[in-house]
Amino acid sequence: MATARNMFEVFKSRVATSGDRIALKKKVDGQWRAVTWNQWAQTSKNFSLALMATGMKAGDRVAILSNSRAEWVESDFGIIGAGGITVPIYQSNTPDQCEYILNDSESRYVVAEDAAQLAKLQKIRGNLKSVEKVILVSGTVGNGVDAAWVVGYADFLNRGAEYGVAHSAEFEARTSAIKPGDPITFVYTSGTTGPPKGVVLTHANFVFECDAVNQALTLGEDDEQVLFLPLAHIFAKILVFASIQTGSMIAFAESIEKLIDNVGEIRPTFLASVPRIYEKVYGKVKGDVETAGGLKKKIFDWAVKVGREVSVMKQRGDLPTGWLAFKYKIATKLVFSKLQARFGGNLKFFVSGGAPLSREIAEFFHAAGLLILEGFGLTETTAASHVNRLDMYRFGSVGPALPGVDCKIAEDGEVLLRGPNIMREYYKKPDDTRACLTPDGWFHTGDIGVIDKSGILTITDRKKDLIVTAGGKNVAPQNIENALKTSRFVSQVMVHGDKRNYLTALITLNEENVKAWAAHQGISAGSFAELSQRPEVRALLQGVIEEKNRELASYESIKKFVILDHDLAQDTGELTPTLKVKRKFTTEKYQTLLDQMYA
Repeated sequence: MATARNMFEVFKSRVATSGDRIALKKKVDGQWRAVTWNQWAQTSKNFSLALMATGMKAGDRVAILSNSRAEWVESDFGIIGAGGITVPIYQSNTPDQCEYILNDSESRYVVAEDAAQLAKLQKIRGNLKSVEKVILVSGTVGNGVDAAWVVGYADFLNRGAEYGVAHSAEFEARTSAIKPGDPITFVYTSGTTGPPKGVVLTHANFVFECDAVNQALTLGEDDEQVLFLPLAHIFAKILVFASIQTGSMIAFAESIEKLIDNVGEIRPTFLASVPRIYEKVYGKVKGDVETAGGLKKKIFDWAVKVGREVSVMKQRGDLPTGWLAFKYKIATKLVFSKLQARFGGNLKFFVSGGAPLSREIAEFFHAAGLLILEGFGLTETTAASHVNRLDMYRFGSVGPALPGVDCKIAEDGEVLLRGPNIMREYYKKPDDTRACLTPDGWFHTGDIGVIDKSGILTITDRKKDLIVTAGGKNVAPQNIENALKTSRFVSQVMVHGDKRNYLTALITLNEENVKAWAAHQGISAGSFAELSQRPEVRALLQGVIEEKNRELASYESIKKFVILDHDLAQDTGELTPTLKVKRKFTTEKYQTLLDQMYA
């Protein structure tokens, strides 16, 4: 078909083409239940009609405060169909953070997942300037809840179905009036460098981005993904929208904790994740092998060595033959098949985004017959601007630009992007918009990178994260952190040292692997917090750091470190919803510990 005018046209076309095919899967009472494209479309239409029945106008904002689930995307296209603008809010956001976003976006309605999310809204209700109604997805509107303010999801949909009996033409007119330049969503940034900014993305942004992504990663109606990333993040949002264009299926994971089990049940053909998940799998595999030791470890090490030889050949575009092919077949049967089976045994590829992925981890997965295609993008670029391809990938890079996206490197090394995927503006923040978006359309990403002669981009660090030591040396902390996180004993790392004489690090431990190592060494402690502070554990980490320091320039090496007695977490404010360390917040929180390393 010709290029769609808006994302609702893309959705409508998919429903007309795939109608009774499965679009979504969700776990209900322990069983996977399927939702067809026709069912999704009808639910979303009823949601649109219910919004219209309550007086919603085109351009009004509707927030969604929920984990990723089928009702999230049903509500989303209900909002879109009514000509509205979706405002996603992370399920992990505090009441104060919710209040800021709801007031800044002037949202009239909120879709709340359950009683826990509703409680946040009730706590701040007196401070909300524009919210008129809350739609509660899960649970009932019980005693003590204002029934005029909160309505259950099923009741809301029923109201839409009743309204539609006499107002279906009004719905069609509303969808037909959506123009390419109309906003479809305000996606708020994480707010690590100040108040969150609402990134205004249009229908045209998403129509272009879906087409560009699907040109780069060819998928179809028989493909399926397991989605666990938060839909408040642009990465997950484009995964859904691109699947609408291709007709591929989406199964919603029950939770991150049940992700691997769900993947084994669904057996997807592709899976997208942030690097943290790959890091955890890598650490788990290495930990299990080291704990087992003996013959199992020898076989594993031999298989990885063979797999890496095959990986190098595949990266050149060749395939193993003869004796190497035979060895790889044995290595796959003895070792790699088990890891492949954990991911369902049906994967064509992984996609990694949201943060840098360690090259060592990408190469390990590839040796095991599992290809991770790393990409790069921001909320302001409607997700991906670059991604590696099935026939053109280079580990450690984020690949070439998507078709239709221009990329260049500024004199100071910053990556600049231009194309139809660039945001319209920051909502109500013209000065911030002008600061990053030039009059001729170039967007300043804030990332430092290099482009090789093949057009492949490698990101070296965030511009604002670069450390300049007291000696004037520029250091990219993410490279050092990723190197340390390849140790099976390390969970999280934050390198510190801006304007200091040397680098230091805050380190958290992989609890499972450190406990197993301690038990093998005969070391006991009352709790893991106590174990983490034992001198034997510190000596273990000292060895890890010394090993990594040998691969670094002297000014990049870690001179001192502190082991925290707990891991970093979202709930305590140190991690973003995509599991990246919030540098500014974490630095301020542990300032005393950091200062002590320079005393």
